[in-house]
Amino acid sequence: MKVSVILPTYRERDNIVDLIDAIEATLPGLETDIIVVDDSSPDGTADAVRARMQQHPISPIRLFVRTQERGLATAIKFGLRQATGDVVVVMDTDFNHDPRMIPQMVKFLEYYDLIIGSRFVMGGGMEDQARYNSSFLYNLFVRLMLRTQVQDNLSGFFAMSRDKLMSLDLDRIFRGYGEYFIRLLFVAWRKGYRLLEVPVFYILRRHGTSKSQFFKMVRDYTRCVLSLRLRRWT
Repeated sequence: MKVSVILPTYRERDNIVDLIDAIEATLPGLETDIIVVDDSSPDGTADAVRARMQQHPISPIRLFVRTQERGLATAIKFGLRQATGDVVVVMDTDFNHDPRMIPQMVKFLEYYDLIIGSRFVMGGGMEDQARYNSSFLYNLFVRLMLRTQVQDNLSGFFAMSRDKLMSLDLDRIFRGYGEYFIRLLFVAWRKGYRLLEVPVFYILRRHGTSKSQFFKMVRDYTRCVLSLRLRRWT
């Protein structure tokens, strides 16, 4: 089995090389395809990845620097279309998502169609308690509106077979910022895919600052939830 790991980056110079090292250390027995999609970070994120590639020329890293389009969701979509693995894993690049979970998530795909790294199942959580509480409340709203059983609709850490993922309407799902994940889960649930949440614990960001804009996120995520609630997705 080959695993493609999609890493969308913007201003993550101080995190990305350590993350790539951690992913490779976690997946020594699997054929790996690490895809970094950088939105022309002004801090030299792409340069750090290039240096890592020169130091380790046999590492399975591919770097793509986008100069036109911008945004988290479209960066992930771009990476998915470059992926060659049987399985695709998507994760953040600030160490919120623990690379050590990847082998377990990939293994569970033998029995499920979509594996979600979840903060809100037993064993999951966040070091930032205030953010945990606000995320929990918003996820409660999402569950009540969409009437699914998914506990963490905002995670963004997931594993899925590439064939199943590519069979979905990527252009319709991967738009905006993190709300793409709400759409992905809802569409997968409506299609009858078997979803499993595994516990993940978010530590504080190691370096840099978050690019999330709280009020814009709440606005855009709520619009997404309402549109899914009111429309008919098949």
